[in-house]
Amino acid sequence: MRYEGKIYRPPSEADAYILQATVGCSWNRCTYCDMYSDKVYRERDTDACLEDLRTAAAIARSRVDKVFVGDGDALGMPMERWLAILNAASAGFPRLRRVSCYATAINILKKTPDELAALREAGLSRLYIGPESGDDATLKRIAKGSTFAEHVAAAERARAAGLELSVIVLLGIAGTERAHEHATATARLITAMDPAFASALTTTVVPKTPLHTLQTRGRFALPSVVEMLRELRTIVDEARPTDALFRTNHASNYLAIGGRLPRDRAAILATIDSAIAGEVTLRPEWARGL
Repeated sequence: MRYEGKIYRPPSEADAYILQATVGCSWNRCTYCDMYSDKVYRERDTDACLEDLRTAAAIARSRVDKVFVGDGDALGMPMERWLAILNAASAGFPRLRRVSCYATAINILKKTPDELAALREAGLSRLYIGPESGDDATLKRIAKGSTFAEHVAAAERARAAGLELSVIVLLGIAGTERAHEHATATARLITAMDPAFASALTTTVVPKTPLHTLQTRGRFALPSVVEMLRELRTIVDEARPTDALFRTNHASNYLAIGGRLPRDRAAILATIDSAIAGEVTLRPEWARGL
């Protein structure tokens, strides 16, 4: 596998073959993120991507059942590149059951409904999208690039095409200033986007990011661990997806939980309440990842 720079992928793609079809992130303006700060966005040569797939198929043809297409928001690639990659993946891996990528509301909405349906038909099955918050004031402050309404419109378009959505939100991203508004609006956004999967990560203020600059100037204060657990509780308590697998299994989190919403809501809330009360051991700071 050829890959330029650091590799980022969702926890559920840990055992996937990772194809770097783009380098970096086409947006790359979010104030909290440094994942692609060392990369200038570009699309890799299609022939090189297809060669990577052929090489992987020659080595592990019968073992690969998932492909994750990177980097940061590969959905923005033109249709002809996507279809070439999806057709090659399908031909090379007979056990293939999922192709996924990161996406943004921006590049979902740039694809027509017919284009998204064509991608689904060719094998793209899951999009990971990180609105981080449902609070429009917070979305503007973190330079997410899309509003609550645009994220909902993107989700509706993707779901109509048959694409699974995995929605990612960030505990603590609104700071202490709008923690409650962030939590309640994020619950509403999960309800409105109605994903098959939802996950919460925990904000880490990364040095040299714009968020870190705000923090050093006294214009951003990260909530305490207990306050972020309360945000998590509000999100779980108030979100009303039809049927979503909800997890906090990312390494950034202090508390790892999982279950289905709405089915397991009471059990998840009980675990969060126990953690807030100090009855559950949390992940120590030194063991957390980004």
